[in-house]
Amino acid sequence: MERRLYVLAASAFIVAAVLGSAWVTGQFTTPEVDRTNGYVSELAARDQPWTFLFRISDALAGLVCVLGVALVPRVAREWPGWLALTGYGFLTVAVAVFPLDCAALSDPGCGIGGLSIGHHAHLTAGTLATGAVLAAMALLAARWRARAAWLLMWLTLAVTALAAVALAAGRGAGLAHRAQLTLIAVWLVYVALRLLLADRRPSGYGTPHVIEEGAGPAVLITAGPAGAWFHWDAVAGELAGSRRVIRFDRPGLGLSPHSPAPPTLYAEVARLAALSPAHPEQVTVVAHGVSCWHAEAFARLHPLCVAKLVLVDPACPDGRRPLAAARAAARWLPALGGTWGATALARLAGPTAHRRLAGVPDPLGVYRMGKVPAAVAGEWLARRDMAADLRRIREDKPFPDVPVTVIAAGGRAGCAERLAGDLRARFVRLPRAARQLQLVEPAAIVDAVLAVPGNG
Repeated sequence: MERRLYVLAASAFIVAAVLGSAWVTGQFTTPEVDRTNGYVSELAARDQPWTFLFRISDALAGLVCVLGVALVPRVAREWPGWLALTGYGFLTVAVAVFPLDCAALSDPGCGIGGLSIGHHAHLTAGTLATGAVLAAMALLAARWRARAAWLLMWLTLAVTALAAVALAAGRGAGLAHRAQLTLIAVWLVYVALRLLLADRRPSGYGTPHVIEEGAGPAVLITAGPAGAWFHWDAVAGELAGSRRVIRFDRPGLGLSPHSPAPPTLYAEVARLAALSPAHPEQVTVVAHGVSCWHAEAFARLHPLCVAKLVLVDPACPDGRRPLAAARAAARWLPALGGTWGATALARLAGPTAHRRLAGVPDPLGVYRMGKVPAAVAGEWLARRDMAADLRRIREDKPFPDVPVTVIAAGGRAGCAERLAGDLRARFVRLPRAARQLQLVEPAAIVDAVLAVPGNG
């Protein structure tokens, strides 16, 4: 999928170059604009007959350029260049939104009655857009160390300087501006070709992030949706005095690298089995939310490995059928999590969302990583498939005779109570409603782990 993202990003840059070159046809449709001395943007001035066509072309060119940057897989230390190119895209949209009032250089009568704020905003945005694309050229050329990139950058800089001189002299600004836009379009095509031809292998996926502490009987903790290992610090700290506590991050969450494949119930069961101690030692599994499905399936498929289950605020599987569209989208998410677009989304929204939902600090900034929102979305899209797999496992595999404690709080306890009845489990209803029980009621979870069967 990463290779396909390179193709999509390259296609976006080519489309942006074509849309940004719509001015070529304007030389014939709008003869009132002076080809030698008039700005290209005068074709989109408010008083010109094809203003909306050229404004729409410019706006789409800017938006498609931003989309191309968003789809580029993230490469270390290239972010300043791509950020500058994103700025160029948004400024190009601003140029289209705020057109010139009239053909400033081609029409001697332009501006006699005064010029609007939009006219001045257009000139400012155009100047900033030129600076942004030159910065993108220079920064990416410095990272790529390619002669073609440097050549295009220096040619564009030279033509830009020539345009400034021509504007001051009052002649030739139109020719210089057209040469400048042509070079920018050529550079966008060059970027596209570089993405298509560069040998950028998919990033390694590696092993999950695992933390072990303490000694004694093993306790394996699996976090809920969007959870990370540090959300369980209070529970692990209490248990580590008498238990060997194992915590881990699922693929894409916390400090674990993303996986090339979407999540499945059987993959999570296999992960729990791999992290559990070897036979004949058994493990107590503490699970939260949707991870309770993983823990239950693990107990049914590997009954000899389980000593006890503690299910915290379990999710309720429903009877809705899995969607093929969800599976197709999920296959793209691991690769999308490594793009600049996902990184920007995580930087902007991740810390705030985590603070509102969890209410605890993010010590290593994991929720600023683009892989995390992609992993969260992937797990959400996989819920129906996981629920269907769990129903099939329940039909085929009996639940083993192991002690189970189900903990729930507030008004969300109805489903948990039904699950406790199905599993013949001890049910603990906490009076305080909370989204993250392991953070506000760690003692209840610790007590359930340490409780001696038959004495609870």
